Amino acid sequence: MNPSAPPTSFAPERALDLARKTLQIEADAILALTARLDGAFTAAIRLILDCKGRLIVSGIGKSGHVARKIASTMASTGTPAYFVHPAEASHGDLGMITRNDVLLALSNSGESEELVRIVPIVKRQGARLIAMTGNPESSLAREADIHLDAGVAQEACPLNLAPTASTTAALALGDALAVALLDARGFGPEDFARSHPGGSLGRRLLTHVRDVMRAGDKVPVVLPEASLPDAIVAMSRGGLGLVAVVDPEGRVLGIFTDGDLRRAFEKGLDLRHARIDSVMHPQPRTIGAEQLAVEAVELMERHRINGLLVTDVDSRLIGALNMHDLFNAKVI
Repeated sequence: MNPSAPPTSFAPERALDLARKTLQIEADAILALTARLDGAFTAAIRLILDCKGRLIVSGIGKSGHVARKIASTMASTGTPAYFVHPAEASHGDLGMITRNDVLLALSNSGESEELVRIVPIVKRQGARLIAMTGNPESSLAREADIHLDAGVAQEACPLNLAPTASTTAALALGDALAVALLDARGFGPEDFARSHPGGSLGRRLLTHVRDVMRAGDKVPVVLPEASLPDAIVAMSRGGLGLVAVVDPEGRVLGIFTDGDLRRAFEKGLDLRHARIDSVMHPQPRTIGAEQLAVEAVELMERHRINGLLVTDVDSRLIGALNMHDLFNAKVI
């Protein structure tokens, strides 16, 4: 059959049936791994935790693709790791592996020539070997310090040839290792964010209120005896939808917002002669500059407000922010 030729027939129901069988076979393959998790798995965790160097992950072909992903997941969750191609290792890259490292070698058959060839050299250097294979009797499994059984009953491929269920199982077992290591290291969201500073999670977890707030002349402020018209002018110039009311020492006494202005109109107050302290909202919600910006989001959403005043430990005003500032910083 010429793979570039267009299909002669397409049966939608058969395609759906094959898709469902594929997903079921791969799901069964992953579930079967749970019954085989034993002391070898925890020994592998201990070996990696005690490693003074790095976790080196290697594999070739489809197993190589899985190995790359496992190395990437490990590196981003607190376990220093990188991928080494076994063929390149035989041509100089073995110098990247030291006696302090642990090699995690992936091969479904356990007989991948490129991997088996480098094992004696790696072990001679003093590095430890964890093998993840589908054959406990394979050469790679026998040479390993620890063997993790990732075998599957069958591939999802109708021909039982293309690596499908076996690669899914290996990938899932690699994720299980990474999650167990993450937990053992006490790796938290802030640690994850430091590994992903360019992503949305990094922005959310590494951005503080001080990075987002407006400060100095950008924060509209009035004293409590100020007239309401003067406060409205200050609020309009600030563009925050609020004005802070402070005492002569800068301590926050209250806040007046666009919403308060609408409510004042509805009540029919004499806006021309009212003082701001008679219509302000006293004891407003505030936040500290060192708190995370996501905490500001949570506070605003919980109390259904659109702006916050930022104060120091003595309740002195040092800044302000609103939802637009958080949107612009891509915190939400």
